[in-house]
Amino acid sequence: MFHFVTHDLNNLLATYGYLAVLVFVGIESIGIPFPGETMLVTAAIYAGTTHRLSIVIVIAAAATGAILGDNFGYAIGRAGGYRLLRRYGKYIRLEEPRLKLGQYLFRKHGSKVVFFGRFVSILRTFAAFLAGVNLMLWRRFLVYNAAGGIIWASIYGIGAYLLGGRIATFSAPVNIGLGVVAVLAIIAGILFLRSNEARLVREAEKAMPGPLERYR
Repeated sequence: MFHFVTHDLNNLLATYGYLAVLVFVGIESIGIPFPGETMLVTAAIYAGTTHRLSIVIVIAAAATGAILGDNFGYAIGRAGGYRLLRRYGKYIRLEEPRLKLGQYLFRKHGSKVVFFGRFVSILRTFAAFLAGVNLMLWRRFLVYNAAGGIIWASIYGIGAYLLGGRIATFSAPVNIGLGVVAVLAIIAGILFLRSNEARLVREAEKAMPGPLERYR
């Protein structure tokens, strides 16, 4: 599977070069499930094995795509995400107390979510949108988003560049391991929120008394 995917991405890289990296990462960062991280890794390996691309520019293109895409996702979340959740949130049990809790948690921990979310596949897709929905200050979002995007692109890009083609031999076990860790972390987070939701909702209400619309 890895071979077939990378073969198609290599063809795109041969044709469009750095633009393909920027676009793929940018689309994923907007909030659309897309192989942005896979494109970054493939481009870094391509740069290391063919020397037709500069790893420095590959990393710069990935970081730029991440920052631009995340800011677009943030703008979508800020402009219309809240209204969408207010209208349809009840169907997925996101009533006002939980929406207020989300905004409260983003006020306290939004910077961590935005920065570390870049390294977790599910959060990488939706963290920027959620930051916009929960009215995280744009300047603070931009700082942590840019830092996360640059460090993420550098770590993955340099790592794949140095490992070269050998990454394919252990990419599947590594991805499975990371997937298991991510699933366990999500389950732990859900269990924590369920067991502490009532307390956290009271904290949110104390910090933000009254209708949620007052804080929009």
